[in-house]
Amino acid sequence: MFGKLINSIGVQENGNDSNKYERIETYAAEEEIMLTDNNNNKLQPKMAKDEDDIVNVKNIRDDMRKYVVACAIFASLNSVLLGYDVGVMSGAIIFIQQDLKITETQQEILVGILSILSLLGSLTGGKISDTIGRKWTIALACIVFQSGAAIMALAPSYQILMIGRLLAGIGIGFDIMIAPVYIAEISPSIARGSLTSFPEIFINLGILLGYISNYVFSGLPVHSNWRIMLGVGIAPSVFLGFALFIIPESPRWLVMQNRIEEARTVLLKTYDNTKEVDERLAEIQMAARIANADKYKEKAVWLEILNPSPTIKRMLITDCGIQSFQQISGIDATVYYSPTIFKDAGIKGNIELLAATVAVGFTKTMFIFVALFLIDKLGRKPLLYISTIGMTISLFCLSFTLTFLGDQRFGIGLAILFVCSNVAFFSVGIGPICWVVSSEIFPLRLRAQASGLGAVGSRVSNGVICMSFLTLSRAITVGGTFFLFSVISALSVVFVHTCVPKTKGKSLEQIEMLFQKGSELQVGGEIEMGDAECLVQRQ
Repeated sequence: MFGKLINSIGVQENGNDSNKYERIETYAAEEEIMLTDNNNNKLQPKMAKDEDDIVNVKNIRDDMRKYVVACAIFASLNSVLLGYDVGVMSGAIIFIQQDLKITETQQEILVGILSILSLLGSLTGGKISDTIGRKWTIALACIVFQSGAAIMALAPSYQILMIGRLLAGIGIGFDIMIAPVYIAEISPSIARGSLTSFPEIFINLGILLGYISNYVFSGLPVHSNWRIMLGVGIAPSVFLGFALFIIPESPRWLVMQNRIEEARTVLLKTYDNTKEVDERLAEIQMAARIANADKYKEKAVWLEILNPSPTIKRMLITDCGIQSFQQISGIDATVYYSPTIFKDAGIKGNIELLAATVAVGFTKTMFIFVALFLIDKLGRKPLLYISTIGMTISLFCLSFTLTFLGDQRFGIGLAILFVCSNVAFFSVGIGPICWVVSSEIFPLRLRAQASGLGAVGSRVSNGVICMSFLTLSRAITVGGTFFLFSVISALSVVFVHTCVPKTKGKSLEQIEMLFQKGSELQVGGEIEMGDAECLVQRQ
């Protein structure tokens, strides 16, 4: 599957911005090819004029694509943990309630508090990543989350379970902030959308694994089944430990630390030729000079975010808005409480409820791959339109089904269909693209902290929805709750139209230019590479 994914990224590189990449092919095939060996020593330049040399150039490009994809996969492994927790808690909460005799309010708090607690990780993650680096912040996120998962699996009481939830929430806060930033900073512009979608892909994979775990272990005794469900989530940390010896540090972070040669070494592994590397390195250095200037110390960075210029304000509105709409349209409520939804539709037994959730997890995971293959071809904004409009229709139809067709065999089938279509449209667009946009719109000097602030909007919205779903459903019925979600989803269509720019195929430094004038958000015209220098001068 990932082999096809790598080839798809290659097709996208040749398919979009064709003139640009024909130029790059020319540099590699007709001009001198400057390569380095494993010790970063320059190899003897040569002319790639015959067929064998052209094949070698293509092999080099294939190796580069594989390297970048591998880095994105390894950096996204933490996201499996987040997804697994979301998926497994939807079923485990049934047995936790039976074993620990917790109330409905305690169930809501246990489910929703994870998002609120993740604020601690999101708010501090930006500063930590600027201090110790993007790579080691990913490692820290894994350690903190796994500590929480172990405590939850062994918890003898509700209070200890909440302590584990606290640590898990902080770890998730680190991860949802840092993984998209790291991938965006290491990826070539033309494939950045696809690669930055990887955390969302792995979240969906984790959700599916959580659902499957619920179904597989549901037949065990109540006292032990939910503990095994939660404990299995510790396994991915082993793979992440190996990954830390493979993935490099972000080249943009290295430039900010004045480690220019190390940054150039990383870029040489991710771009086709030295000319392209030098262009990118020059852009990053210009942006980093601002980030490292005295007036942009940590205090000034937060001052600029809290008292933003019109340009930064537009960026913050776009980021926080899309992050919030992603959650308040009810996606995590659908995932966490899918057994409740299907029970309201007419499914009775626990095993049957959990089996239906596996279908939801499978659909959500499969359609994220559709987004992966389309995001750099169609662009972010068209997919956002498809996603938000499709979710609005699905949520309205689900509301109608639960209200008027509940407890009927036909109604059960429609409820499963509309839940699956809702998560499918989410996975095609706003699910992964939310993190893509958040990681690519901010200038380098603000990127880590501002992305963390956007994640705060996501986590607060998620926590409020998850901690109020059962209470709201009891007040206005489950069908009424999903009608409310459909109205919110309709508003997200308007937000996408007015506030989200077109960023396909542009470098991170070029995207900053789009926000210089509000009218450009909907135009999304091409920006030449040299404009980045003008931007830095105007700043």
